[in-house]
Amino acid sequence: MRLIKLENISDKFFEQAWKLYKDAFPLKMRRSKEVQALVIKNPLYNFDVFVNEHGFIGFMFWWNFDDYSYIEHFAVSAVHRNQGLGKMILEQFICSRDKPIILEVELPNSALDKRRIKFYETIGFKLNGHKYELPSLNDGKSVVPLLLMTYPDPFSKKEVEMFVAKYHPMILGAH
Repeated sequence: MRLIKLENISDKFFEQAWKLYKDAFPLKMRRSKEVQALVIKNPLYNFDVFVNEHGFIGFMFWWNFDDYSYIEHFAVSAVHRNQGLGKMILEQFICSRDKPIILEVELPNSALDKRRIKFYETIGFKLNGHKYELPSLNDGKSVVPLLLMTYPDPFSKKEVEMFVAKYHPMILGAH
């Protein structure tokens, strides 16, 4: 398996990644393709796809901030799920980072949300119980209640608030 960093929406594998992105995330948690075309050029942003000899496996969109690596979106295609590839990708990402890693999850209100949280916990992420709201990435009017998961250590309420205050304007400004 290899990682390919995309730098333009015309790059090979973009359309496959974009289809998975639309299938895997609700509209309120997705950018438009036009906005993605701008965000992908931000030097702090990484649009990574994973491929093997059979083709596209999945993607990870992440930000390389001074204090944290923030995984914004991560998905493995349906045909490659339950083969340990998602775990392998995340473990390789963890090994390549020298700072805390953050990702957001929806509240554990459904079986799918609980399963997703459990998956990240098996890799070593800690669920932080400090809920906050993210404005919708599409209309900016509705909100998405979220929790942070962090690696290697949990965050205090103050650390969650500091992350949201410092980095969400940058992330949301990119939408």
